[in-house]
Amino acid sequence: MRSIEIVPSVLPADFASLGDECRRLGEAGADRIQWDVMDGNFVPNLTFGPDLIKACRTHTDVMFEAHLMVTDPDLLAAEYVEAGCEMLIVHAETSLHLHRTLANVRSLGARPAVALNPATPAETVEHVLDLVDMVLVMTVNPGFGGQAYLSTMEPKIEAIRNRLDVRGLEVDIEVDGGISADTIAGAASAGANVFISGSALFRYPTLAEGVTDLRSRAQTAQA
Repeated sequence: MRSIEIVPSVLPADFASLGDECRRLGEAGADRIQWDVMDGNFVPNLTFGPDLIKACRTHTDVMFEAHLMVTDPDLLAAEYVEAGCEMLIVHAETSLHLHRTLANVRSLGARPAVALNPATPAETVEHVLDLVDMVLVMTVNPGFGGQAYLSTMEPKIEAIRNRLDVRGLEVDIEVDGGISADTIAGAASAGANVFISGSALFRYPTLAEGVTDLRSRAQTAQA
């Protein structure tokens, strides 16, 4: 079994105090922090550039990952690594030469990961599983926070986990979208071990309570 990791998204955070919000998330026990990078093209929203992330980097030692929901992930990959993102997640749907894109991320000194939209089949990443540290299965359509969890993605999670196990690959499976106290067990039972939580996490009385509760629920379901 892969270790359970709880990864808050900063989308619901106070954008006027993002440095302090990152510090609070680290103190709450987050395993890492996700930056949802949106370009207004691949997804209908605009969010964070590398300069903003760099400004927050000194506020916490927690690992940063950038989820690049952009049409050309190669264009600014180096800038996001320089900003302090230790993992870059690129979408299979946006990369014409996915092997090259993932190899480029690795060459920059970051951990490469690949994401799949809900309508994209698991087989799409079959031939790059040996090149990544993580596969992200989107459990909502990307672009906005606060959407409802798509439980129909659980068979996809299970299919990817089974394939990784058959090949003996030490690769994490992350899920993003609608992860809450009510949904995390289903994703964990299917084989995910890394969980993005945004809106639901920020609704807990404290961030630490949220991280602890979500981790406990995932560990119970995994066991």
